Amino acid sequence: MRLKSLALALSTAGLLAAVPAASASAAVPADEPWPPGNCQPGTFCAWPNWAPPNTGPTETPSLVATGAWTGSAPTKQFYNYTSANVELEYHNTWDPSTVITHCATPRGNIFYLQVIVTKVNWHGSC
Repeated sequence: MRLKSLALALSTAGLLAAVPAASASAAVPADEPWPPGNCQPGTFCAWPNWAPPNTGPTETPSLVATGAWTGSAPTKQFYNYTSANVELEYHNTWDPSTVITHCATPRGNIFYLQVIVTKVNWHGSC
Protein backbone atom coordinates (compact mmCIF):
# COMPACT_ATOMS: atom_id res chain seq x y z
CA MET A 1 0.00 0.00 0.00
CA ARG A 2 2.84 2.38 0.86
CA LEU A 3 4.44 1.64 -2.49
CA LYS A 4 1.25 2.68 -4.34
CA SER A 5 1.04 5.91 -2.29
CA LEU A 6 4.69 6.68 -3.00
CA ALA A 7 4.22 6.00 -6.72
CA LEU A 8 1.16 8.26 -6.82
CA ALA A 9 3.02 11.06 -5.00
CA LEU A 10 6.01 10.80 -7.35
CA SER A 11 3.82 10.80 -10.44
CA THR A 12 1.90 13.87 -9.20
CA ALA A 13 5.16 15.67 -8.44
CA GLY A 14 6.41 14.81 -11.93
CA LEU A 15 3.28 16.24 -13.52
CA LEU A 16 3.51 19.43 -11.50
CA ALA A 17 7.17 19.85 -12.42
CA ALA A 18 6.32 19.46 -16.11
CA VAL A 19 3.64 22.19 -16.08
CA PRO A 20 5.17 25.57 -16.95
CA ALA A 21 4.90 28.19 -14.24
CA ALA A 22 2.55 31.12 -14.84
CA SER A 23 4.32 34.31 -15.80
CA ALA A 24 4.45 36.85 -12.98
CA SER A 25 4.37 39.65 -15.54
CA ALA A 26 0.99 38.72 -17.01
CA ALA A 27 -1.15 41.87 -17.09
CA VAL A 28 -4.50 40.10 -16.85
CA PRO A 29 -5.66 36.59 -16.04
CA ALA A 30 -6.21 34.16 -18.89
CA ASP A 31 -9.96 34.14 -18.20
CA GLU A 32 -10.26 37.89 -18.84
CA PRO A 33 -13.16 38.39 -21.30
CA TRP A 34 -11.76 41.65 -22.71
CA PRO A 35 -8.26 42.77 -21.68
CA PRO A 36 -7.56 46.34 -20.52
CA GLY A 37 -5.79 47.34 -23.73
CA ASN A 38 -3.96 50.61 -23.09
CA CYS A 39 -5.76 51.36 -19.80
CA GLN A 40 -3.22 51.69 -17.00
CA PRO A 41 -3.61 49.97 -13.59
CA GLY A 42 -5.40 52.21 -11.08
CA THR A 43 -7.55 53.95 -13.70
CA PHE A 44 -11.02 53.71 -15.16
CA CYS A 45 -10.95 54.06 -18.97
CA ALA A 46 -13.60 54.43 -21.65
CA TRP A 47 -13.24 54.33 -25.44
CA PRO A 48 -15.58 55.56 -28.15
CA ASN A 49 -14.77 52.57 -30.39
CA TRP A 50 -15.23 48.82 -30.16
CA ALA A 51 -12.04 46.76 -29.79
CA PRO A 52 -11.38 43.10 -30.57
CA PRO A 53 -11.47 40.86 -27.49
CA ASN A 54 -7.99 39.42 -28.02
CA THR A 55 -6.13 42.76 -27.75
CA GLY A 56 -8.44 45.16 -26.01
CA PRO A 57 -8.61 48.82 -27.03
CA THR A 58 -5.51 50.55 -28.35
CA GLU A 59 -7.09 53.84 -29.50
CA THR A 60 -6.94 56.98 -27.36
CA PRO A 61 -9.54 56.69 -24.57
CA SER A 62 -12.38 59.22 -24.47
CA LEU A 63 -12.16 59.10 -20.66
CA VAL A 64 -9.41 58.24 -18.17
CA ALA A 65 -10.28 58.77 -14.50
CA THR A 66 -8.43 58.08 -11.26
CA GLY A 67 -11.24 59.47 -9.10
CA ALA A 68 -14.59 61.19 -9.34
CA TRP A 69 -15.25 62.71 -12.77
CA THR A 70 -18.06 64.56 -14.54
CA GLY A 71 -18.28 65.54 -18.18
CA SER A 72 -19.36 63.97 -21.46
CA ALA A 73 -17.50 61.02 -22.95
CA PRO A 74 -18.76 58.93 -25.88
CA THR A 75 -18.29 55.31 -24.88
CA LYS A 76 -18.73 51.89 -26.48
CA GLN A 77 -16.28 50.06 -24.26
CA PHE A 78 -14.90 50.66 -20.79
CA TYR A 79 -12.48 48.97 -18.41
CA ASN A 80 -12.35 49.32 -14.64
CA TYR A 81 -8.67 48.69 -13.89
CA THR A 82 -9.04 49.57 -10.20
CA SER A 83 -9.73 47.52 -7.08
CA ALA A 84 -12.94 49.46 -6.31
CA ASN A 85 -16.42 49.41 -7.74
CA VAL A 86 -17.00 52.39 -10.02
CA GLU A 87 -20.50 53.78 -10.40
CA LEU A 88 -21.18 55.24 -13.85
CA GLU A 89 -23.96 57.51 -14.96
CA TYR A 90 -24.69 57.56 -18.67
CA HIS A 91 -27.43 58.02 -21.21
CA ASN A 92 -28.13 56.52 -24.58
CA THR A 93 -27.31 58.74 -27.54
CA TRP A 94 -30.96 58.75 -28.67
CA ASP A 95 -32.40 59.67 -25.23
CA PRO A 96 -30.31 62.15 -23.23
CA SER A 97 -33.17 62.73 -20.76
CA THR A 98 -32.98 59.21 -19.25
CA VAL A 99 -29.93 58.79 -17.01
CA ILE A 100 -28.87 55.20 -16.30
CA THR A 101 -26.63 54.09 -13.42
CA HIS A 102 -24.27 51.14 -13.80
CA CYS A 103 -21.88 49.55 -11.29
CA ALA A 104 -18.60 48.62 -12.96
CA THR A 105 -16.87 46.06 -10.78
CA PRO A 106 -13.08 45.65 -10.93
CA ARG A 107 -12.11 44.33 -14.39
CA GLY A 108 -15.70 45.09 -15.48
CA ASN A 109 -16.16 46.26 -19.03
CA ILE A 110 -18.25 46.60 -22.22
CA PHE A 111 -21.22 48.61 -23.37
CA TYR A 112 -22.83 47.14 -26.45
CA LEU A 113 -24.23 50.40 -27.80
CA GLN A 114 -22.76 53.88 -28.05
CA VAL A 115 -23.57 55.77 -24.84
CA ILE A 116 -22.46 59.04 -23.29
CA VAL A 117 -20.85 58.64 -19.87
CA THR A 118 -21.50 61.76 -17.77
CA LYS A 119 -20.34 60.83 -14.27
CA VAL A 120 -17.88 58.46 -12.57
CA ASN A 121 -17.91 57.86 -8.79
CA TRP A 122 -15.77 55.50 -6.73
CA HIS A 123 -17.68 53.32 -4.25
CA GLY A 124 -16.71 50.37 -2.10
CA SER A 125 -19.93 48.72 -3.22
CA CYS A 126 -22.53 50.15 -5.53
